[in-house]
Amino acid sequence: MVCRMFRIEAEVDRGRRDLLRSRLRDTNTAASPVLSALRGTPGEREVPLHVWALDESGDLAAGLVGHTWATWLHVTYLWVDARHRGAGLGSRLLSRAEHIARTDRACATARLETWDFQAPGFYRKQGYDVVCVIPDYPPGLTEYTLTKRLA
Repeated sequence: MVCRMFRIEAEVDRGRRDLLRSRLRDTNTAASPVLSALRGTPGEREVPLHVWALDESGDLAAGLVGHTWATWLHVTYLWVDARHRGAGLGSRLLSRAEHIARTDRACATARLETWDFQAPGFYRKQGYDVVCVIPDYPPGLTEYTLTKRLA
């Protein structure tokens, strides 16, 4: 029987993080024909997608931050200033991001996460379907993952 000793460390180390990411990417690419086919193509990288709404003064009224990757739009943040909520601004930003993702970046699907107190109902009205519910994440809240076919 072989017994090996390892030193376990718990510290933030960006160099090791990058090495780990590279090795995991190599392992995943070797195991998945889909990820392997993406390697070396423009679809391999995440491409930022930001959409902004500015008020008459040029101040930020609303914004959407996300990225596209492998024919998917991932909406990371969508926020509308309280003064402008209810006027359809969130719908317009989301629609614009979906349009760019679909027509300029060949995305077929979108995904996002939201909490129960945020906007799951809003996203359902925009055609998104709940595909995952994580109760008590964080404690006392529920997180939803939603997706939508863009094509």
